Amino acid sequence: MDPAVLRADMVDSLEHESKGCVHSEALSAAMREVPRHAFLDDERAAYADRPFEHLGTRVLAPSTVGRLLEALDARDGDEVLVVGAGVGYTVAVLAERVGARNVQAVDITRRLVYEARDNLATAGYGEVLVDCRDGVTGFPEYAPYDRILLEAAAISPPQRLLDQLAPDGRLVMPLGGPTQSLAAVSPDGTVEKHGGCAFAPMLVEGEQADTVERNRTRREDREFAERAAQRRKGWELDWIDWD
Repeated sequence: MDPAVLRADMVDSLEHESKGCVHSEALSAAMREVPRHAFLDDERAAYADRPFEHLGTRVLAPSTVGRLLEALDARDGDEVLVVGAGVGYTVAVLAERVGARNVQAVDITRRLVYEARDNLATAGYGEVLVDCRDGVTGFPEYAPYDRILLEAAAISPPQRLLDQLAPDGRLVMPLGGPTQSLAAVSPDGTVEKHGGCAFAPMLVEGEQADTVERNRTRREDREFAERAAQRRKGWELDWIDWD
């Protein structure tokens, strides 16, 4: 089926009252333009409203992307930073909305940075700057930002990201631990909540999927458990005389 048709059906479902994830005409138009299949291997599955796991990260479902970007409320010409570029789809929707040169993105996992760059170029948004760095530090070289989107949960808004907001800027992020709220945070720390959500916690250097885990005890416990699971049980051993 024509990807444009699948894409239109996807956005129509996000606008329907049963989901109500996309309300604004500008966001609807942006999501109708971005070829989501350029960011995922399966063209048909790309337009299904479900998340995917890829290279140790979760590719957000379209409905989740809609919720995030409605809360972000980016406007024409806004300078935007995305913390957690992933495969680049959310970044591309923002690039379509505000202009590719106005969007910067960072990710802590180098393999994802390379993939996001390739995907964005394939989809026609190669002017977006994607860099590999610890997201908690933001991208101060291009600050201040009118909007910052953090696609990972934190107990409190990272101060260095708040410091990179313009005076009337907005940081949107999943706020909390086991129980989270989608929050829009102003530079002075004022929080506006937009319902519940469930995101993976923000990673710091050493916790990427493609690096050695910083917590050695937890890593070794997992390795020992995997070895134990693969070890043959007593009834499988040749040297035991069961008679």
